Amino acid sequence: MTDTNYQEPGYADVNRDILQTLLVTGPKYWITFGISASVALICFFGPWAYQLYVGVGAAGMNRSAMWGTYLSNFIFWIGLSHSGTLLSAVLHITHSGWRKAIYRSAEAMTLFSLMTAACFVMVHVGRLWFVHWTAPIPNPMELWPNFRSPLMFDVMAVTTYLTASSIFIYMGSVPDYAAVRDASTGLRRRLYTIFSFGWRGTAKEWHTLSWAYMFFAVFVIPLAVSVHSIVSWDFALSIVPGLHQTIFAPYFVCGAIYSGTAGIVSVMFLLRKYMQLERYIREIHLDNLGKLLIVLSLIWTYINIVEVFTGWYSGTSFEYEFLKFRLFGFYAPLYWEMILFCAVVPLFMLHKKIRTSWKWMFIISILINIGMFTERFIIVATSLPRKFLPDAFGFYFPSFVEIMISIGSFAIFTTLFLIFIKWTPCVSIYEVKETLKPLRRDA
Repeated sequence: MTDTNYQEPGYADVNRDILQTLLVTGPKYWITFGISASVALICFFGPWAYQLYVGVGAAGMNRSAMWGTYLSNFIFWIGLSHSGTLLSAVLHITHSGWRKAIYRSAEAMTLFSLMTAACFVMVHVGRLWFVHWTAPIPNPMELWPNFRSPLMFDVMAVTTYLTASSIFIYMGSVPDYAAVRDASTGLRRRLYTIFSFGWRGTAKEWHTLSWAYMFFAVFVIPLAVSVHSIVSWDFALSIVPGLHQTIFAPYFVCGAIYSGTAGIVSVMFLLRKYMQLERYIREIHLDNLGKLLIVLSLIWTYINIVEVFTGWYSGTSFEYEFLKFRLFGFYAPLYWEMILFCAVVPLFMLHKKIRTSWKWMFIISILINIGMFTERFIIVATSLPRKFLPDAFGFYFPSFVEIMISIGSFAIFTTLFLIFIKWTPCVSIYEVKETLKPLRRDA
């Protein structure tokens, strides 16, 4: 069904349609929520508890590969978080009207992706009860973080990004919290009265919200770019063949925006289909996101070509061995699957009929993120176990515990998002109203 089949909503329609997603909850939602929460408990927290009991040896990491799937998941979820707030901020600064219906859910995707990534930091450290030793506070062991380490850069950058993203999405939701307050009763009304900060919609309030929102939009853009650049330095500042690449910072940033944009398409498809938001999430959003994905795919492909070329051009046996193992070794099928899903499949979006088809775009976005997850796994699995001398070569393959925790992370993200759509309007009410024709009157 095309956009022409949907009548443009009026102001009352916007309130009714979007508030209904919060105030009316059917059995399908509770079934989905129950399944998601159960999978998170069984596949994530259960194996994690087992790992805490028997030790980090339950994971497939060994002496030749100290980093494994947990770090791959951390990079993936940090990357997935980038397009939400970053895209929303860029489009807000450029006054792009088409962002207004999708930015709230995209920003929520950023927030929950960062939370999921933070879980993997806790899983990776192993002995969680000693995590306070990583904090720069006096302790009996006299252990102090090395602030010159890119791992400490990660902690500071991700924490700052999480804080800024939380403020960014909350601040933009205050007028909508007031709308929910006015449409609800009882305990819900009292809660939203607190969270709306007594919003009344005065000219001063709108002016303050406007400049504050613009300030955070400008602040978030360089912060988002720096976060994934810093994540790439975890690898690039080493001397391991395949990781010691100066192109890793733009490579990771491009990949992050690429996977994040694909994630937005997937989320928009599900919200549109199952939350009855067809009149707000429309073909123009799909078309513009498709064009962005094509550009990002071409940039990502170019960087991959440069990475392989510089490894070959270096003329060192270490890089040759790394390239041989990555392109033709045990994990070669995963490498070429990554190239197929992230470099070849997106080219189909050059055809407008595919780029404006929700079903095709949903499939392509899922394939892109499968490819991007594979990319993060390959970075770890084909480099650390193949360092320098042959007698030091090893092999890394994820254990059952790692695989289950990886599956459970998607359930954690889904559970958090399901809670979000019942607490905050997933489409901005007041900003959608700004896009309506001013002369339209409701019956």
